[in-house]
Amino acid sequence: MPTPIPRRLTLPNGLRAVLCPMPGVPAVGVSVHYDVGFRSEPEGRTGFAHLFEHLMFQGSESVDRLEHFRQVQAAGGAANGSTHQDYTDYYQVVPSAALERVLFLEADRMRAPKLTPENLRTQLHVVKEEIRLNVLNKPYGGFPWTVLPGLLYSTYPNAHNGYGEFSDLERATVDECARFFDTYYAPGNAVLTITGGFDPERAADLVHRHFHDIAARPTGPAVDLSEPPPAGELRGEHPDPHAPLPATAVGYRMPDARTELDAYLAHMILSSILTGGDASRLKQRLIHGAPVVTDVSTGCGLFGALEARDPDTFLCVATHTAQTTTDRFLDVLDEELADLAARGPRDVELARATALSAAGTHRAYDSLPARTRAMGTQELLFGRAELVGDIANRLAAVTAEDVALAAKGLRPDQRAVLSLRPASATAPRPVLTGS
Repeated sequence: MPTPIPRRLTLPNGLRAVLCPMPGVPAVGVSVHYDVGFRSEPEGRTGFAHLFEHLMFQGSESVDRLEHFRQVQAAGGAANGSTHQDYTDYYQVVPSAALERVLFLEADRMRAPKLTPENLRTQLHVVKEEIRLNVLNKPYGGFPWTVLPGLLYSTYPNAHNGYGEFSDLERATVDECARFFDTYYAPGNAVLTITGGFDPERAADLVHRHFHDIAARPTGPAVDLSEPPPAGELRGEHPDPHAPLPATAVGYRMPDARTELDAYLAHMILSSILTGGDASRLKQRLIHGAPVVTDVSTGCGLFGALEARDPDTFLCVATHTAQTTTDRFLDVLDEELADLAARGPRDVELARATALSAAGTHRAYDSLPARTRAMGTQELLFGRAELVGDIANRLAAVTAEDVALAAKGLRPDQRAVLSLRPASATAPRPVLTGS
């Protein structure tokens, strides 16, 4: 898929728009990213951002409940939304002829969603059922993203469970929803992204036509996410009554992608060297050699690379039998990181990892919805929608020295190690300790 050249415009009410025409594509992707996510939630209201995402599909000033979905589907398209650490996005892909219809729908709910007691009550039940399905009643549900942050981080924004506690969700009121909307869903707190087959002049006119009369509102202050890295290794346990095998999750702090992008990308290459394919270091040692684990993976970010502001997390997660202790797994991980820090990757390892990472990036952004959402995310978080077209080449340019520096930064004395205990576990919550 060709790399679009973005054109930017800002409306008087503060709404930022990124227009990325792609000649020859018969469809358009439209996303609206709001600068609010799990880490914006007030204390005592865990899960509120995700609950509010659901409410935004329950009708608006001129659109009935669930009519947004119906109109997009009737045009031959698809729509959805998602909540992340630092943003909430709403997105759809439709034939190019339906662009104005989608812009009208997005503008209408940016102007005035229907925040009613009935809608809140209905979506509260939906969200609770989603948590039961994806976390409470599922083996390894929410592991590690709902629980590891509470060990690795110390401040409420960074540490709490973004899916939320039922007790917090059940206390939500319509008045709180209205305040949340006024604070975080102002046009000046949003990025509108349009990609695909469209005329940029007409699209700019449509953006002005449908969004210009939405009143500007002040937005709340940015959430303070700053905190120092751990002063020592942190250990904790997480009981899972549904898991058949133990698991271990290890979390490290990463460089800030906004100010140290190349160092961040080096961690993506490091991840590929460690677990990217059967020839990777950890899979060779832990699975294909003397079997120590049944599965092992590494990655940047709780939800993927370049999906969050600083602080972000480098993850290593392994599932293993009861005969393999957490320390046995950590010994191998530490040995490989120490070797990479001291000697760097071999030439063949680096070539394979950069090729895999660059190809994976191309695949990840190949579809229109994925490209639209990624451009909106990277514009909102880093002010650089162009990263979608640049990342693959920058990954390919990562050097052995860059990887060695990344490995050197993943220190045992600045990490969190969370051990999942399977079916026999009875403790209701993680036990967190520092060492």
